[in-house]
Amino acid sequence: MKIVITGATSGIGRQLAMDYHAEGHEVWALGRNVQALEELAAHGLSTGQLDLTDRDAALAWFARLDSVDLAILNAGTCEYIDLPEFDSALVQRVMRANVESTAISIEAVLPLLRKSQSPHLALVGSSAAYLPLPRAEAYGASKAAIAYMAKTLRIDLHPENIAVSLICPGFVKTPLTDLNDFPMPFRISVQQASDYIRKGVMKKKAEIHFPKRFTWILKLLSFLPGPLWTIIGRQMVRK
Repeated sequence: MKIVITGATSGIGRQLAMDYHAEGHEVWALGRNVQALEELAAHGLSTGQLDLTDRDAALAWFARLDSVDLAILNAGTCEYIDLPEFDSALVQRVMRANVESTAISIEAVLPLLRKSQSPHLALVGSSAAYLPLPRAEAYGASKAAIAYMAKTLRIDLHPENIAVSLICPGFVKTPLTDLNDFPMPFRISVQQASDYIRKGVMKKKAEIHFPKRFTWILKLLSFLPGPLWTIIGRQMVRK
């Protein structure tokens, strides 16, 4: 397969790129970190240094490729709101990195997927979108937007036989989650995350969520009445 992975210079994206390359696929690893890209290139991967929030540059770069079978749009960031100050600049940064960059990537990669015999588009969201969580006003909202986008694309792209998957990880040990200052239950390694994702992608699952012992808890909690979850959430803030 010809595979494009964004956000491939660290964390889940890097592990996916390495694992797919090891399986013999033609992998394009995209990111902004030049040193990390050079390390991937030394392992034999094709790389592209690109800021995906720059629409013109992104569209021009993708236009150089002839086709893509699988696109995993993984680029993104995480920042938390710390009230009483509501930082709108933080919200803008998170939305730009997570939502706008994904939208630009979709626009750029769809013409290439349409040239594949078995096209597959995968968007990386988060299990944080299942429930309103403390301090996650920006991050949770951005991942909820990704989830809605994936589900809508699954409907609109069906006539073209383009499979669409939504990837919803729980806590994964990455440089980004290493910055978190709160407990992260059931946190798994990037290797485990890559294994979950590649298995789900192979089966073209509509939603790939993991680890199940964590994500199913969140899914069940999402069925609680809104007022009850608000009370629980307030207790979490107090703690």
